[in-house]
Amino acid sequence: MPSYRFRLEFAVRDYECDLEGVVNNAVYLNYLEHCRHEFLRSVGVDFAAVVAAGTHMVVTRAEVDYRRSLTSGDRFWIGLDIERPTRLKLVFVQDVYRLPDDELIAQARITGAALSASGRPVPIESVSEQFAAYIAPQAH
Repeated sequence: MPSYRFRLEFAVRDYECDLEGVVNNAVYLNYLEHCRHEFLRSVGVDFAAVVAAGTHMVVTRAEVDYRRSLTSGDRFWIGLDIERPTRLKLVFVQDVYRLPDDELIAQARITGAALSASGRPVPIESVSEQFAAYIAPQAH
C-alpha cells in the first residue's frame, strides 16, 4: 500500500446512496474535496483568509477511476498525496479504501491551480508559506 501525506476517515450516510444502495458516483467528489480541505487546514491554509487576500484555489480537472462500491454504513478512508507537474498546477492524488479490509474503492487525480482576483494563474506558493513546504517540485 502506498504511503500518503495525509489520511482522513469517513462513514457513508444513507442519503449518499442511490436507488441501487451504493454511494452515488458524484458523492465521491464531495468526499475527495472534504479530504483536500482538511489536508489544507492541517498545513495552515485557511480558505477564507486565502480568498480575502485575493487568491482563489480552483479545481481544473478531476479524474476518478471507480473500482468497487461503498454502501450505507461503510467506513472508509482517503489517502492523499501531492504531485507538482508545473509551477502553476498541483495534482492531488487521492485513493479511497474501505475499512476494515483496506480494499481499494476508487482512485482520483484532482488537478488544481491558484488564481488571482482577476482570474490569472499565480504560483501555488502564493497561497501560504506553510503550504509551500508541501509542494516542492518533484525531481525528474
